[in-house]
Amino acid sequence: MVRTNDIDGRLRRCFRLAKRVAFRHQTMSETKKTITIGVGEWGFRNLPMRDHFEIAKKFGFKWLEFGIGGGQPGRLSESPDEAEVAQFRALGDQYGINTPFCCIENDFTLADADEHTAMLEKVESQIKAAAACGATRVRLFAGFTPAEKVTNEIWGRMIDAFAQCGKLCAELGLRIGIETHGGIEFNDDGSATHINSVTTDPGCLQRLLTDLPPRVGFNYDPGNIKAVNPDDKMCLLDLLNDRINYCHLKDWSRRGQGWVAGAIGDDDLDYQPIFEQLKFDGICQIEYEPLEDTEDGIQRSLDYLKRIEQASDVVTFKL
Repeated sequence: MVRTNDIDGRLRRCFRLAKRVAFRHQTMSETKKTITIGVGEWGFRNLPMRDHFEIAKKFGFKWLEFGIGGGQPGRLSESPDEAEVAQFRALGDQYGINTPFCCIENDFTLADADEHTAMLEKVESQIKAAAACGATRVRLFAGFTPAEKVTNEIWGRMIDAFAQCGKLCAELGLRIGIETHGGIEFNDDGSATHINSVTTDPGCLQRLLTDLPPRVGFNYDPGNIKAVNPDDKMCLLDLLNDRINYCHLKDWSRRGQGWVAGAIGDDDLDYQPIFEQLKFDGICQIEYEPLEDTEDGIQRSLDYLKRIEQASDVVTFKL
């Protein structure tokens, strides 16, 4: 026979246990770091600019990257005039979407000194255009020359170019994020072979961290690093963590001897430990590159972030 006071005691113990579990979950939720997610522009490169905003709005994004030049129809022109800038800014106001991130196409590792000078002049002009558009971050590239072919002369010109662009950005209220991006050679099957550049080679990156002006940071793209160094599961985060001021999210999958771009969660790049250790507290942008299923790729990326959120005691996400 079970006594009433025994039942009451068990109920009280169950109630206290339930309260402790609920408190633990509430505390974990309150102490999780929240990472804000935006959307990058490269997957929109063939779409009219208004479509970028339409798609971003559809998903609920509040942060959108845009590009200037590079010959892509989905970007602003090489030299946007006042009317084009005004039209672009009006789209942001209309859709209620922030556009502080701007991509500029460049290569500061060109072997020819005159071509390098022309490249630097173009970049400075487009930095001014990015500021006029309301950007606060510009995504630049160091260059795509294989790291082993970058001479001391090329290295010096590259560092000087970033110093000059960094000074201009400081005057205009912008910061530079240099993308971690290898050189690329395309194969017959459509895959891409990634080759170590100065922004994917660990030794060169260490040298960059020393030689670059402190105000110049990095656009951390773990997927791009994986495609060059697939054995490094943390994608050089330990090296770059203190200098990340921009972030792209994607993955690459093997095809033949090369790689094809995909959504985070499509392949084996585990972003959970990266997010949990990432010091950067700005906007992390989904950069889904394929053009044939852009919206589906963005949705797969968001679904993957939900799975990380459910599994992690450390991070949560918001748009």
